[in-house]
Amino acid sequence: MSVDLADRYGTHHPGRRVVLIITIVVAVVVAALWVVWAGWFHSTPRVASEMNTFSVVDTHTAKAVVRVKLDGAVDPNCQIRALSTDHVVVGELNFEPSEGSNEVSIKTVRKASSVDLVGCTAKDQPRPQ
Repeated sequence: MSVDLADRYGTHHPGRRVVLIITIVVAVVVAALWVVWAGWFHSTPRVASEMNTFSVVDTHTAKAVVRVKLDGAVDPNCQIRALSTDHVVVGELNFEPSEGSNEVSIKTVRKASSVDLVGCTAKDQPRPQ
């Protein structure tokens, strides 16, 4: 009794290789487009901020100057914290900034030693910048 190898293992289907190559190419192109989009999206925030200066006024007040750059008509929100020498948050302030320099005053429960800008967010920008 003779067994034909084609009966046992099947025959070669040239269309399978073409479908596999096309599927891989499409997956690579989609992944590359996603990487480009993600890089662009995170490099062009709607609102960006940086702290210029801060000062501790007295036991219950700290001040900071925050520079904010807005991209178009956005509804931004910024958060800033006052910290004590043992790195405990002793005051926190959420404020709506305007374009340019913003001077804010933070009420503290005890004397602060530093001020930390958490960052600013907009509606479509959940991560502070």
